[in-house]
Amino acid sequence: MYTRCGCRGGDGRQKAGRCPQIGSMGHGSWYYALDLPSDSPGRRERIRRGGYPTRDEAGQALDRLRAPGGGVLCGVVTVGQWLTHWCEARIRLRENTRRSYRGLIEHYLVPHLGRVPLAELSFHDVKRMLVALILHGGVAGRKLSPQSLERVQSCLSAALRAAVREGLITTNVARLVRLPRSKRQDVVVWTEDRVQAWQETGARPRLAVWTVPQTATFLKSIQDHRLYAAFHLIALRGLRRGEAAGLRWVDLDLDNKILFVQVQNQLRDGELVMCSPKAATGVRRIALDTSTIQALRHHRERQVDELRELGMPDSGYVFTDPGGLPISPPRLGDLFRRLAKAGRLPPVRLHDLRHGAASLALQAGTDLKVISDQLGHASIVLTADTYISVLPDLAHDAAQRVADLILRHGTTVPGTRRTRHHAEPAKTTIRRPTGLATA
Repeated sequence: MYTRCGCRGGDGRQKAGRCPQIGSMGHGSWYYALDLPSDSPGRRERIRRGGYPTRDEAGQALDRLRAPGGGVLCGVVTVGQWLTHWCEARIRLRENTRRSYRGLIEHYLVPHLGRVPLAELSFHDVKRMLVALILHGGVAGRKLSPQSLERVQSCLSAALRAAVREGLITTNVARLVRLPRSKRQDVVVWTEDRVQAWQETGARPRLAVWTVPQTATFLKSIQDHRLYAAFHLIALRGLRRGEAAGLRWVDLDLDNKILFVQVQNQLRDGELVMCSPKAATGVRRIALDTSTIQALRHHRERQVDELRELGMPDSGYVFTDPGGLPISPPRLGDLFRRLAKAGRLPPVRLHDLRHGAASLALQAGTDLKVISDQLGHASIVLTADTYISVLPDLAHDAAQRVADLILRHGTTVPGTRRTRHHAEPAKTTIRRPTGLATA
């Protein structure tokens, strides 16, 4: 800590700490300079703050930057230090989520806010970062989508909430910044017009599902494939690809037509790992129809024959590669993409079969709560907002029912042959009295 003032000498340069009047009443102020940890060896990072009337006040401001004693972090904690510590110290965090947080921290948060002392992080710091990301993009200048910006802010906000609980800061400033409202990405249906436009121009929607005939065409075209049962199960019951890849025979009760979702498989750093489902509600039981039971029984017979020919032990997994080992979710997705292309069907992702399963269930008249439980969602709001896309036939049926409701109450539609009328009173005939002269 040191004192300095704004007085200038005859050469126009500030006297700073050399001014002879420093120490007199009302002259000069106290400052502190602080070295911060640097990511680059040999590089010095320093911040200076000043304008404090007394040494004690400058010391109190310096103390506010320091982490409370007894914690893992000590001294002055920067935003970058806290983000790294917070991400790695969380125990109840799925590995995929942790990997996503690491990417957000490394590519977006640390470059803009990493050297800012955590205790000094302000609303304006966060706002400047988000504005810079909107104007200049992220990694390699790529423009960030509204959803990506929301993830960046959400990650920072979660970390600052933890810092508030630890007593490092008093306010979560990330929560105060309002991003432009993003539009939810709609799931569209591959109607005939949309398919024709795709064939002519190559333009395709980001999220799309097949119609009922298209789904049936796909399943019929692959009915002899060794993994037909996997795609049949995803298309009709809406399993996630990791859940299908992690499905074991012990999770199936074919006699009682029940499937238990207990685990899922994920590919992490080139290694297939078994883990829990995406959320607590992901652990669920799914009722199976007769056709799915038949497909699974046939698949099991074929799998036993393959293993016998190879002389390989049974891995216990339902869906395996030709060598008898469990298949990875990315490989299952790549296989689906090739099969759909070979069937000359409009492009969708394997996960879009899950969207389609929800839409097909809605069209079949299934209650929304039942669909939500089938998909493993925590509430029907998520199901309705995200996964349910109204199929054309269902929309047309709904429109016709509304029209029929109106027509039943006597509305006449010009240009239609069939009209309905309200009951009218009987017509009264007025007879001319006899004996009166006519005009």
